[in-house]
Amino acid sequence: MCSDRVAPSFGADFPAELRALFVWRRDVRHFAADPVPAPLLDELLEQACLAPSVGLSEPWRFVTVDDPARRAAVRANFAACNDAALRGMADERAASYARLKLAGLDGAPCHLAVFAEPDPVQGHGLGRATMPETVAYSAVMAVHTLWLAARARGLGMGWVSILDPDAVAAALDVPRAWTFIGYFCLGVPRTDDDAPELQRAGWERRRGAATVRVRR
Repeated sequence: MCSDRVAPSFGADFPAELRALFVWRRDVRHFAADPVPAPLLDELLEQACLAPSVGLSEPWRFVTVDDPARRAAVRANFAACNDAALRGMADERAASYARLKLAGLDGAPCHLAVFAEPDPVQGHGLGRATMPETVAYSAVMAVHTLWLAARARGLGMGWVSILDPDAVAAALDVPRAWTFIGYFCLGVPRTDDDAPELQRAGWERRRGAATVRVRR
């Protein structure tokens, strides 16, 4: 079936602007106190749902976390997991790790947890019989879409991954079958930078595509 719709024509400047969006999409840990307006958050989540998904299953589930008690439970979970990670490191690496700010939980005005429905009815199983993990991959694609959309609107997002997934699911009272993808802080960045914070802190550095490309 042919469509009468005409694809948009992107201007000559658009590729450079798109690359700038990729470059300035940072994992943000320091947030201003400005709230994220509810209509803007709704718009960003609608854009996140434009992400590709296996079999058009749309398995992502977004949980906005506003309740102070639930936020406190996630904060305590992070603190326990972070302390455990610190204890498991050699002394020289532990000192470097301890200096890193690895979460924006205390300052971010908006907290968002993302889960994946592992066996959604939508999509009728297409494309995931041999690779069921593509359901979780689809939810990650929605996260990345949200991240870029947020940056385009002047917002930053930070991924808090030092968490116990089961404890997060319990704190947020979500269906037990859901797969935890990540916990995210969203808000106006206190400062902007085009280099990852972990790179600026000397923890790691970016590598170019030539270092990860394999030809066959």
